[in-house]
Amino acid sequence: MRFMNRHRYSRIGEHTEDPLAGVANLFDASIVFIVAMMLALFSAWNMMDLLDPNSEVTIAKKSADGRVEVLTKKGAEISVSRVSDKPLSGAGKRLGTAYQLPDGKVVYVPE
Repeated sequence: MRFMNRHRYSRIGEHTEDPLAGVANLFDASIVFIVAMMLALFSAWNMMDLLDPNSEVTIAKKSADGRVEVLTKKGAEISVSRVSDKPLSGAGKRLGTAYQLPDGKVVYVPE
């Protein structure tokens, strides 16, 4: 009988571990998961050039209300230009001609 009582009391001391100790490990695992998802999305959308400091990237974006923005990245500098449908005037010279192919591609032919 003495053996069973001693065994029962020794088990009480085994459960003194902090119940919130595993939460820190879950937080670390979620941060690793988020970074992995970001890298997977960048590679799926072929946007790894945005992370390269020596690359040049141009992206045209159209919002739901019809506004068009052109994002240009040259090295570490990123600029945003908004395109308007207002007619423009000024002095300049003709640089070439653009043709739209039947498949929707646009080809620029310099003069």
